[in-house]
Amino acid sequence: MINQLKNEFINLFGNEGEIRAFFAPGRVNLIGEHTDYNGGHVFPCALSVGTYAIARKRNDNLVKAYSKNFESLTIIEFHLNELVYEANHDWVNYPKGVIKLFKEHQFDINEGFDVLFYGNIPNGAGLSSSASIELATSVLLKGLFDLNVNMVEMVKMCQQAENQFIGVNCGIMDQFAIGMGKKEKAILLDCNTLTYTYSPVELGDAALIIANTNKRRGLAESKYNERRGECERALKQLQQELEITSLGDLFPDKFEQYKHLISEPLDVKRVKHAVYENARTIDAVNRLQKGDILGFGQLMNDSHVSLRDDYEVTGFELDTLVEAAWAEAGVIGSRMTGAGFGGCTVSIVKKESIDTFIRNVGHKYTEKTGLKADFYVVEIGDGAGELTGLLQNNR
Repeated sequence: MINQLKNEFINLFGNEGEIRAFFAPGRVNLIGEHTDYNGGHVFPCALSVGTYAIARKRNDNLVKAYSKNFESLTIIEFHLNELVYEANHDWVNYPKGVIKLFKEHQFDINEGFDVLFYGNIPNGAGLSSSASIELATSVLLKGLFDLNVNMVEMVKMCQQAENQFIGVNCGIMDQFAIGMGKKEKAILLDCNTLTYTYSPVELGDAALIIANTNKRRGLAESKYNERRGECERALKQLQQELEITSLGDLFPDKFEQYKHLISEPLDVKRVKHAVYENARTIDAVNRLQKGDILGFGQLMNDSHVSLRDDYEVTGFELDTLVEAAWAEAGVIGSRMTGAGFGGCTVSIVKKESIDTFIRNVGHKYTEKTGLKADFYVVEIGDGAGELTGLLQNNR
């Protein structure tokens, strides 16, 4: 694939100079949903699919960007001294925002570049294609301009770019998982302190399967911001008597003791999810490390129920996929993953049952929703970086 992308780059931009290749994966969160911005724990992993960037420095201050995923938009150009959000620049605002943050942090980016992007993450699936292109841009900038910047710094700048430049008030999980991922390992991340540990994901005779609802996630952003607001409102009320900085500081027994401080019944449900999901995530990782895959799977199921009943971010399509999965032989656990209201589920399925799982769950889903689900048997891959040694004769 890399050589094919290189050839397409040459057709667009010519063959002069050193052409380099970079990659940033997508991510899936195994458990710990809507806990990141509440200061709790998450347990994501990087995937083997992601965003490729083929790039070469220029000798002026112009950036020319092209995406094979948005070919109808052709090449979009902007100057390094004009890093402003422009709606007609569409997807290019993501790399543009990252460049702006790097420059604001005093990194020396004084020349432009040509870049071809290609992502094989399913569009709109909730596997974080936006954070993937942000991290692909980061490692590209580090490589092309020989910048002295570590991955955690780049992760933070990418989150800032999405918050401030794009205007999406996301937590740090997506960027962290994509930047810091390791092959065959997931990351237990405390989103309050950014302390993290890697945990091997050894599923034995089972595999991870992602199922895409293919439902447009029209409600996701507005409801996401609504849930954040509900949790922040409740946190302020809890802080009247508790010395906590986030809901991640609250354990279930303490929540039960002080939940009367929360005035809105709906907010009580939201906080219940955040608190219990945080505890579930820590428990799930402990079980996985002990080889208790069945226990891990049950906690995945419990997570979905909480997201459905207390946080109310699932919706008909996600619930249909998950409930169909629960009914299948060989399914160890299944839950929604991502912001919700569409997007994807993640399931652990015995390898011997994968074909029947895909056939039966897909049939039930289409029968009930009229939509066709896409299924991906995924591998856990490494985080973002340069793909060295893969471009030959590129001078």
